[in-house]
Amino acid sequence: MFESKIIINVFIIVGLLSITGQSMRFELKSGHTKCISEDIKNNAMTIGKYSLINPNEGYPLPDNHKVTVKVTSPHGNSYHSGDNVESGNFAFTAAEAGDYSTCFWALEDKNSFTLTIDFEWKTGVAAKDWSKIAKKGQVDTMELELQKLYDTVSSIHEEMFYLREREEEMQQLNRQTNSRMAILSFFSLIVCVSVAGLQLWHLKTFFERKKLL
Repeated sequence: MFESKIIINVFIIVGLLSITGQSMRFELKSGHTKCISEDIKNNAMTIGKYSLINPNEGYPLPDNHKVTVKVTSPHGNSYHSGDNVESGNFAFTAAEAGDYSTCFWALEDKNSFTLTIDFEWKTGVAAKDWSKIAKKGQVDTMELELQKLYDTVSSIHEEMFYLREREEEMQQLNRQTNSRMAILSFFSLIVCVSVAGLQLWHLKTFFERKKLL
């Protein structure tokens, strides 16, 4: 029973850890832009690397097969930029929490073409280079795994508090929205009643002038 709980907990931790990193391959047509967003916590480490896939191995990419890349924070601050490049990487510690965006733009050309891009983006625990940590600290395998587990649990703990704060913000926004809708409904009701009253007064005045009442 105890062992099964440990296994379940390990699977939960591994599942949550996998959320902190994403690796993908996508296509981008010339003259188009594609942006990818990642919700990053404040003071969280993040690393990313990207490269164009060469469809013809053994031959260089055409000169026009380049991309422009830019990584921006939720407030529009630039953390990385690359102009007309085939590959690149970035690494930084987030100074603000929110959705960070990595945008790829392919050069426009009279002969339309499609680029294939490999992109890997890791944040939090997944962004740490554990091989360097093991080499620097000269720790054995068990100590390294325990350190990974500790950092993962700490990251999950921080993530829970972060999600709780976001939930409170959403609840506050919902309360404000409901309050505004109630006020708007109240004023709409007053306007409707006022218009109905004016219509009745107008009809009464009209019938009185015509001596129908």
